[in-house]
Amino acid sequence: MSSSIFKAHILTLFPELFPGPMGHSITGRALSEGKWSCTATDIRDFATDKRKTVDDTPYGGGAGMVMRADVVAEAIEHAKKETPNAPVVFMTPTGTPFNQGMANRWAAGEGVILLCGHYEGIDQRVLDALVDEEVSIGDYVLTGGEIAVYPVLDATIRQLPGVLGNDETLAEESFSPALEGLLEYPHYTRPEEWRGQTVPEVLKSGHHAKIDAWRKEQSIAKTQKVRPELLKKK
Repeated sequence: MSSSIFKAHILTLFPELFPGPMGHSITGRALSEGKWSCTATDIRDFATDKRKTVDDTPYGGGAGMVMRADVVAEAIEHAKKETPNAPVVFMTPTGTPFNQGMANRWAAGEGVILLCGHYEGIDQRVLDALVDEEVSIGDYVLTGGEIAVYPVLDATIRQLPGVLGNDETLAEESFSPALEGLLEYPHYTRPEEWRGQTVPEVLKSGHHAKIDAWRKEQSIAKTQKVRPELLKKK
C-alpha cells in the first residue's frame, strides 16, 4: 500500500451525510488518528445554471429524471485531481455484487472515489467514459447511493494497517484466505454455562490441533447451511 493516507472521496447530492456512521467507533477513531481521510463533494457545485440543476428528462421518454453527464463528469474529474490513481466506483443496484476481495483491493491503493446516483440513474455516457467499476450491495433498490457507501467504506477502511488495533483479527474472518473463503466459525466466552447451554468441551481442552479441526468443521457446516454457493466455488 502507498505510504500516504488512504483517501475516501464521495461524490453526492447530500455531502452532509458524511462521514456519518464512519465518524464513530473504530472507523471514527481511525479517521481522527489520520489513518484515512473522508471528503464529500456536492455534485451540485458543478452545475452551471442558477438553479444548480443536475438532472434532466430521459431521451426516449419514461418516468423519472436522469443525472446529466456533463455535471457528473466535472465532479469526477475534480476528485481525480486529488487521487488520480483511485478507482471511480459507481454505487448502483445493477452493478457487480460487492465482496471482501474488492475491499481488500481498494484498501491496498491510495483511495477510492465513490459516486452516488439518484433519480433513475446517471447518463450512461459518463459511466462509460469515467467510471472504473459499478458495484451493488444487494439485489434491491435504494433511494440513493449514499446508504450503500457506508458498508463499502467500512469493509475497506477496517483493512487498513492499524485500524483494528490488532491486525491478526483480520486473519480468520469470514471470506479470508485463512478460512479458505468459508464463513467464520462460532465463538464462545464466559459464562461457561448460560441458560442450560454450555461451551463445547473441545474449546476448553487446550488441544490446539483439535480446536483448529473443530473450527474448520464448524466453518464448513455454517457455510453449507447459510451460503452453500460458496462451497460450490471451491
